[in-house]
Amino acid sequence: MLTAQTTHRVRYGETDQMGYLYHGHYALLYEVGRAEMLRDLGLSYAEMEEKVGVMMPVMSLNQRFVRPAHYDEVLTITTQLRHVPDRTITFHIEIHNEKGKLVNGGSVKLCFVDVKTERTVSVPEYLLQVIRPNF
Repeated sequence: MLTAQTTHRVRYGETDQMGYLYHGHYALLYEVGRAEMLRDLGLSYAEMEEKVGVMMPVMSLNQRFVRPAHYDEVLTITTQLRHVPDRTITFHIEIHNEKGKLVNGGSVKLCFVDVKTERTVSVPEYLLQVIRPNF
């Protein structure tokens, strides 16, 4: 299993009238978590699209809202890759507040698509070379 962590401070513009992190912003935090995990591995979405010619569109997103996150709170985003990817890749995410309490958790499943043909492909060897040593 591969695990990465990053943080995010809830900004005023991300909150609703109650001062809670607006529910629509959690998907963005999931993206932050996966992008930072790839960056920790020395990879980036931009590099994969430009050099390898593969993009990773979202197929499904599942979330559960446990408790609200508040304005100015620092959240810890923990992202896990539990399996070596093949035709798809699934990231599992947990978001905790400053007290270590679970705020939100879920998963996001992506596939691999050739930039030119826009057809699904298997996981690029480029990505596997970096991920496999962690399993």
